[in-house]
Amino acid sequence: MTTTYAVHSEGLAKRFGEVHALRGLDLAVAEGTVCGVLGPNGAGKTTAVRVLTTLVSPDSGTALVAGHDVVRDPGAVRRAIGVTGQYAAVDGELTGRENLRLFAGLLGIRGGAGRARADELLERFELTDAADRVSRTYSGGMRRRLDLAAGLLTRPRVLFLDEPTTGLDPHSRNQIWAAVRELAAAGTTVLLTTQYLEEADRLADDIVLIDRGRAAHRGSPAELKGRIGAYAEVVLAEERTEAATQAALVAAAGVLDHLTGAEPVLHRENRTVGAVATDPALTLPRIVRELDAAGVPVIDVSLRPPTLDEVFLRLTNRKGLAA
Repeated sequence: MTTTYAVHSEGLAKRFGEVHALRGLDLAVAEGTVCGVLGPNGAGKTTAVRVLTTLVSPDSGTALVAGHDVVRDPGAVRRAIGVTGQYAAVDGELTGRENLRLFAGLLGIRGGAGRARADELLERFELTDAADRVSRTYSGGMRRRLDLAAGLLTRPRVLFLDEPTTGLDPHSRNQIWAAVRELAAAGTTVLLTTQYLEEADRLADDIVLIDRGRAAHRGSPAELKGRIGAYAEVVLAEERTEAATQAALVAAAGVLDHLTGAEPVLHRENRTVGAVATDPALTLPRIVRELDAAGVPVIDVSLRPPTLDEVFLRLTNRKGLAA
């Protein structure tokens, strides 16, 4: 069975002065799926979205969105997509209803059709009760939902969400997540860039990890987690002095570094040390023996599946944080 790609790029490159934002980016997003695009700050995520949505032309490489070339036929690309950026692009002096009707008119959905579509989306995103209030009185979550509604006025085949839940509280974030799941279930292809790894873990069918302008790793959340093995975590017993606690943390980190070969993550506040264990033969008894031999007092030792955050740190070779 041949896979049909809603977004497909090969060798995308983009340079801004001396900065190489994209260095040959390859993407392949199947129709009707959610693709999470992750990466460190400055990795090229937003530049990739800007190229794919025709806001920036690539220096080289090719990209097709909904079957249309982003350079040769940008108009067709724009008619096939919806875009929601990092910040809500709504007019605070207009009501929610007026915002959607204005955007509908700009998109060529005029008259009764535009009014009906605006009302449909207000209801869909639970904004009907606030529809006739000026949007500057909306909460952050309400403005983000209104912005997402505006991106869906044309019923796009491909929806680009660039960090759509930045700054939102957990309740508002859950509302956006529910909307994304509903869209994907209805067949819309979603390309989601995010700094929240839990968001990608919950929503994405596939993940592309961009690092230094290239697609460094890709796969489903489960596949990426499976590449790096288990996560070893040690909880230390409480020491009498801060110096003794610090010494115990350093000793435990040395043990995990030796056993796993990975950069340990230290948390002084809750006296824990953790590291990715790539060796499938590593066992709890071995960890306990090594800690005991090093004189590290512990109250708990565990081996568990890694979180996507831990996968991210490992695959991008970012060092653990000493909190």
